[in-house]
Amino acid sequence: MSNILEREIKYIGGVGEVRARLLEREVGVRTIGDLLMRFPYRYIDRSTVRSIGEINETMESTFVQIRCRVVGKSFVGEGRKQRFVVEVTDKSGSAELLWFQGAKWIEKRIELHREYMVFGRPSFYHGRLSIAHPEVEPVEQALSRKVESGFQGIYASTERLSQLITVKGMYNIVHNAWQMVASDSKAFADPLPEDMRRRNGLISLREAIYNIHFPQSAEALKSAKYRLKYDELLGVQLTIQARRTERHAKSVGFIFPRVGDNFNAFYHTKLPFKLTGAQQRVIKEIRSDMVSGKQMNRLLQGDVGSGKTMVAFMSMLLAVDNGFQACIMAPTEILARQHYATMSRFAEGLPNVRVAILTGASKARERRAALEGIAKGEVDILVGTHALIEDGVQFMNLGYVVIDEQHRFGVEQRAKLWTKNHQTPHILVMTATPIPRTLAMTLYGDLEVSVIDELPPGRQPIRTYHYYDSARLKMFGFLRQEIAKGRQVYIVYPLIKESEKMDYKDLYDGFESITRDFPLPRYRTTVCHGKMKNEDKEAAMAQFKRGEADILIATSVIEVGVDVPNATVMVIESAERFGLSQLHQLRGRVGRGGEQSYCILMSGDKLSKEGRARLDAMCATNDGFELSELDLKLRGAGDIHGTQQSGDAFELNIANLATDTQIMELTRNEAIAILESDATLDRAEHSGLRTLRDKHRRRERIDFSDIS
Repeated sequence: MSNILEREIKYIGGVGEVRARLLEREVGVRTIGDLLMRFPYRYIDRSTVRSIGEINETMESTFVQIRCRVVGKSFVGEGRKQRFVVEVTDKSGSAELLWFQGAKWIEKRIELHREYMVFGRPSFYHGRLSIAHPEVEPVEQALSRKVESGFQGIYASTERLSQLITVKGMYNIVHNAWQMVASDSKAFADPLPEDMRRRNGLISLREAIYNIHFPQSAEALKSAKYRLKYDELLGVQLTIQARRTERHAKSVGFIFPRVGDNFNAFYHTKLPFKLTGAQQRVIKEIRSDMVSGKQMNRLLQGDVGSGKTMVAFMSMLLAVDNGFQACIMAPTEILARQHYATMSRFAEGLPNVRVAILTGASKARERRAALEGIAKGEVDILVGTHALIEDGVQFMNLGYVVIDEQHRFGVEQRAKLWTKNHQTPHILVMTATPIPRTLAMTLYGDLEVSVIDELPPGRQPIRTYHYYDSARLKMFGFLRQEIAKGRQVYIVYPLIKESEKMDYKDLYDGFESITRDFPLPRYRTTVCHGKMKNEDKEAAMAQFKRGEADILIATSVIEVGVDVPNATVMVIESAERFGLSQLHQLRGRVGRGGEQSYCILMSGDKLSKEGRARLDAMCATNDGFELSELDLKLRGAGDIHGTQQSGDAFELNIANLATDTQIMELTRNEAIAILESDATLDRAEHSGLRTLRDKHRRRERIDFSDIS
């Protein structure tokens, strides 16, 4: 790096000691290099000068620039309501400029009959153009000043920073910083080999930095953004693919050569339904990993109800048939109990497959049986929650680990499972929350990925409707019809009790409303939420599963792991409160039998643009992958699927995982090709690529590439 880029920002014109400390504290900018690598998030076009007459109401959300002459100025009003008004004209019409603050300071600087360049956001009052608090500069001064670009960059700020440095002030500081580095040929030396730049049609890094701050044209700005995104995503992919290469080189895995009696007996005689083509494909992919001699590290994505549990169980049988133990860890007690019941049922009649459960709520007898069974090798498959990672849990021969809803566990929680054996077991992490392709390539790019993209035969698409609160009686009437058919209903609330801060429906108010509108004992109602004791939650769920309750009123605690085929309606109250992936998960609690099922999204009458987009998307499609792409666009990568606690989230400066799929694909392929010929990037021509890679390397206490 050039020494000039390492100089502190206090030496830039317009900064000084006070502003330098503020910039470092508020936005982490300490050096000139830090400042110039912090890019504008949008631009104001100052290249066009408009006439007053051509400005209309459609331009009120934009900025305009006019050249005009001052023909009058005056103070209007009294006290706090006083404002300074300047009348201006050009050949096409007249307008007024308004100041509500700093009026006396402005008044001294505005001269009658002088021409000014005025820049600001237009508004109209009784059909007349006015501009409040515009930037004003004498025409001769504006024309004589050298302007780097007609596009003025707008930089992200904070409340405290904006009080000391204006938008224009920040732009000027960046301009002054560039002037300091402009003559230094070593500043922003290009990290990419020339043949790579030429092959991909990339401008130089120096040209990109200049045009991201001071675009010489719209096309130059587009080229600058593309180059900078390419560098950033190539650095990410070099890091990810290097991890993958390192893991493959050092990971020795257990070999499971046999497809034994248990697997064959289950597949040929006990399989409750025919596997979908996608399930068969995924089982073959897992089987291939298990005989490769390499430790498997695979992500399994499958939409709600796609049959991931069946794939997990059958792949566990492969481990058991080869003399190893397997376990599955679920994020909630309810889901763990659901898996235990399902897998115990699957294992009936298989004499060599013993299933046990261990959770935080396990009674002493159940806990003792599980711990002794796995330690002695008498238990083949252990199902559990976080309790599986406790120090007292010791397996005799753990060879295969499945993590369900893996994004709900922190990386260190997952890592503790791998210490349960002298050698890292094969690992399958599963999620029913479909992950957008670009996010998967970033967060899980060093894993093998399997996708179940088919639903079992006989499943009907869930019909989803959005009702406003005003249609509540209509919704109640529909519930009565479904219950009259012998069906059951979920009603989910975002809150347990009323909140003073949020105007959303709450569970207790809903319970009173439902029991009032559905008079007991004709309709039987039960309640389940996260603050109940585990045994009370279990009792409520068991009551609903047995058909002893018509309506289950709950919070999102039932988001995963609840399987009641007779439940055909999911009502989600204050649906605008939930994210898309959570809405999709909740909807997946119905439609698990053969009957037509429904999801009803209830909301208040006032919805934000984003809230309406989410609910409209839910009504338009049942495709979880399509919804995940939209969720990424609406919420951003850091919020999706718990990636903030995944241990692998990359902080991106300019690239956007929602929109830059093509660049991600290109850089991924480029990184793979480079590392195949130079795995450690030791060649002289790759020194710049090493720098790109090292920017994104995480210094972690655990090598997370080994543990999903």
